[in-house]
Amino acid sequence: MEVYALSGSSGTGKSTSALSFAYKKRIPAIIDDGLLILNGQKIAGSSAKFEKNYISAVKRATFFDDQHKKEVQQAIRSHFIGKILIIGTSDKMANLIAKRLELSEIKHYYYVENIRSSSEIKIAQYVRKTEGKHVIPIPYKQVDQNFFKKLIYKGMEVFSTKEERIGETTIVYPDFHHGTIKIHKKVFKQLVEYICVNFKELVNYESVSIHLQGLPTLNLNVSISFPIHNNIPEKLTALQMEIYQHFLDHMNIELYAINISVIKIEKGSPLRR
Repeated sequence: MEVYALSGSSGTGKSTSALSFAYKKRIPAIIDDGLLILNGQKIAGSSAKFEKNYISAVKRATFFDDQHKKEVQQAIRSHFIGKILIIGTSDKMANLIAKRLELSEIKHYYYVENIRSSSEIKIAQYVRKTEGKHVIPIPYKQVDQNFFKKLIYKGMEVFSTKEERIGETTIVYPDFHHGTIKIHKKVFKQLVEYICVNFKELVNYESVSIHLQGLPTLNLNVSISFPIHNNIPEKLTALQMEIYQHFLDHMNIELYAINISVIKIEKGSPLRR
């Protein structure tokens, strides 16, 4: 059996990207948080996402329980799996899982930074910290719905570049995930307002919209003062960089695109508090 590993810190989007990554590498089977997934479907195991605390979740993910381990081992043998991808938070964890399941030595190591942009990783971390969302790369109908007070939602369908359906994900809110921080969307607009007010030659700004689904983008319309004393593209590039750096420094969000449109050139004084 050919064994692959995909590693990355918690909340960086490994499970979200697992189906697409495995499809591209022609790997039919995935081990993720205690589950054996074959061609996008759960075959055996139980998810660590439904454990009561962090310690038991780690034990579930690393097949500490012998009955759980044997169930997954038997399923691997009975399905004649030739390639398998192990998802873990580190190489050490991936190697521990391979050892516990008595798989071949891992020959191919990949990292979340290899398959996701830094912008995607940072927004995934932001969503984890502020909303507590965890992703399971199996269909909603295959997730046990009988857990008391579990929050389970349909995720997204996953397609290849040729629009072939690879599988789907499910969103869950585990018991062991606590301490989320709620940040209202108006805070983002207030941050943009602060930047604009302190940026020379802007007379007005409006229509601030921020999209955090997928690749994070910001759209902004501005009016600049007349007469124009500087090169407009240079000024707007500088404004983009100011916004980019503030979001990175204060929110740990790396904006993928900052779209600024000049809608008016008018006489007036630059914005100031």
